Amino acid sequence: MAVVLPFHGLLPLPEQAAQVAAVPYDVVDSEEAAALAAGNPLSFLRVSRPEIEMEPGVDLYDDRVYARAAANFRRLCEQAPLQVDPGLHLYVYSLQMGDHVQIGILGAASAADYQRNVIRKHEKTRQDKEDDRTRHVLTLRSHTGPVFLTYRDDAGIDARVTRITAGTPWFAFTAPDGIVHKLWRVPEDESRALSDCFAAIPYLYIADGHHRAAAATRAAVRMREENPHHTGQEDYNFFLSVIFPASQLRIMSYNRVVRDLNGMDKEEFFRRVAEKFTVTPSGVKEPVQYGQVSMYLDRQWYTLEPKFDFKSLGVIERLDVSILQDNLLGPLLGIDDPRTSKRISFVGGIRGTAELEKLVDSGKYQVAFSMFPTTVEQMIDIADAGAIMPPKSTWFEPKLRDGLVCHNF
Repeated sequence: MAVVLPFHGLLPLPEQAAQVAAVPYDVVDSEEAAALAAGNPLSFLRVSRPEIEMEPGVDLYDDRVYARAAANFRRLCEQAPLQVDPGLHLYVYSLQMGDHVQIGILGAASAADYQRNVIRKHEKTRQDKEDDRTRHVLTLRSHTGPVFLTYRDDAGIDARVTRITAGTPWFAFTAPDGIVHKLWRVPEDESRALSDCFAAIPYLYIADGHHRAAAATRAAVRMREENPHHTGQEDYNFFLSVIFPASQLRIMSYNRVVRDLNGMDKEEFFRRVAEKFTVTPSGVKEPVQYGQVSMYLDRQWYTLEPKFDFKSLGVIERLDVSILQDNLLGPLLGIDDPRTSKRISFVGGIRGTAELEKLVDSGKYQVAFSMFPTTVEQMIDIADAGAIMPPKSTWFEPKLRDGLVCHNF
């Protein structure tokens, strides 16, 4: 059963939460992070992407980068935009994007649950990214970016959250991208009751933040090895997470663009595609159902539908992204490993199909594929099966913000 504990959160003052809040470190590059933080000394990007204050081109894994992160974190704490909550609390965190609202519990999840597969994964992690976040966590002695978890809905938890959110939030603000963020501090007695509710939840699932979870667990192991009096109750045994009911999550498509047709002309490419797919010049830019892919080539949109019985395939093989990879991108376009190939790029659905058209029309890419979004239930089924999703299968919106609550150890 899942362990989710109250903790002494490190929070900004309500009137400064909007200035502190920052997009996750891994959704922007250094140039984008610098632009977002410009003119704002409180931006948490100065902690999560400290290279923005250093010379251009600095090695992101340089010792000085981590030292700058720690110095900037200390500065935020000393100047009191960030203060330690004296009580042990869970928090309720709400995000609203247009008409879509999702409300989760922010608490301390267990590194032991991650190791025991109570917290279930669906993605592989990269060693270099794990190393970076592990070092960042250990240097700061804090988890500053939450892991995005989900669980199968529970009526008891829902009822408690509804009562909590009927009250006044600790802070509320609208970010520059239009997302409304609200946070409620849960009273200590209610925090304990909510924690007990999670003890009846059999599994939690990582929706986003696999590298953060892996890094937090590695940091916990390191701290345990260095502590001769380890008990298992130390703060380092737990990591920052926000846990949403599965019914509230929204997964957007994760689209693909390819630079060339692997030596084929348009006619040969269409002939080869038609061996496995029905190709219809439809003008439809986004697939309307599972099992369809929209393809953009030479300023025309086509609908691709498999000619084979894909629904009888395995839990991984019947995903739309797998069908495309196994029957077109790999065998026809020669993209055998989309994780490493330089000929393919991935475009989050939040950027829309106009971005796909722009990239192909510019001549930088020759063909684009607009995908039907992977469902939350597919993601959970894959995690339950102990399987790994293909790369770039899910794009979650809205994004959580770093710096709103940190978990020190």
